[in-house]
Amino acid sequence: MDEVRYGVIGTGMMGIEHIMNLEAIDGAVVTALADPDAGSQAAGRDAVSGEAAIFGDHRDLLESGLIDAVVVASPNMTHIDVLLDVIGSGIPVLTEKPLCTTVEDCRKVVDTAAEAGALVWVGLEYRYMPPIARLARDVAAGEIGRLRMIAIREHRFPFLHKVGNWNRFNRNTGGTLVEKCCHFFDLMNLIAGSRPVRVMATGAQDVNHLDEAYEGEVPDILDNAYVIVEYEGGVRAMLDLCMFAEASKEQGEVVAVGDAGKAEAFTPSLEYRLGHRTEGRDGVRIETVVDERIRYDGHHHGSSYLEHLDFLEAVRTGTTPEVSLDDGLLAVAIGVAAHRSIDERRAVALDEVL
Repeated sequence: MDEVRYGVIGTGMMGIEHIMNLEAIDGAVVTALADPDAGSQAAGRDAVSGEAAIFGDHRDLLESGLIDAVVVASPNMTHIDVLLDVIGSGIPVLTEKPLCTTVEDCRKVVDTAAEAGALVWVGLEYRYMPPIARLARDVAAGEIGRLRMIAIREHRFPFLHKVGNWNRFNRNTGGTLVEKCCHFFDLMNLIAGSRPVRVMATGAQDVNHLDEAYEGEVPDILDNAYVIVEYEGGVRAMLDLCMFAEASKEQGEVVAVGDAGKAEAFTPSLEYRLGHRTEGRDGVRIETVVDERIRYDGHHHGSSYLEHLDFLEAVRTGTTPEVSLDDGLLAVAIGVAAHRSIDERRAVALDEVL
């Protein structure tokens, strides 16, 4: 296919982000949008440079015959029903994270897609951020020796407002450690290259959204946490999350330490550092890592653009998704286990939630 026609389901903030990425890619054209909210429909229409059909129901979009691929960017709690409909249509799909809000719903999607032979790609684009992608490649190539530790820090601003404020409540998002942190658990899994076996976490809602109320209900989403994940083979990983840390120069840090060296990736500076124990501090190499293919930076430093390039290639060739349903399931499972660890004040084995 020289030109691939896209539909976008959900045209809130992330739906618009996907539209803007697709608008910058040769051979991709957005031809249809679906969202039940009139304001989001108007925002989607304004973001598309050409003509696009507008639907209030995603099922009408899927039946329209106007698309070759679809992006799901609807609220988290809708993913299960939307994805089952998309898989039933046979249309290749890239779905926003998290795959679903529960492990049970993720499994239902995994099983249904396997039976249908569907192309389903999970949008975990952080692994495409140029310095993080470099770090993952260097670790896999043995640049730091045998990997022993992974540390990820995100210190950032609070959750943004979404349509209907759906993202203020755990029942809609799956919880902060599912909604937001599935990205980081996916990175841990990717870098570690082995299976997670146990999760320990502590966290709370200490600062954000406590002065808000929606129909008399105060938000219940965590705004800070520490999460430790243990892997088969002895690798340990830690997440340090703070969502009231606007005064941070670097919002994200990913660090991998092996028995021979250390690799570090930073955002938004896109700085990458690689050092070896034998060379000490003075031998650390520092560079800014960019990818010349990126034509739209967007909210995630061009990573969504790069992921869309690979998804487009998979649509055209029918190849296996680089970010699989199993990847999406495992990232959600770690988040679910972390929330259980916080609630029950104990370590949680992954087998308990899987």
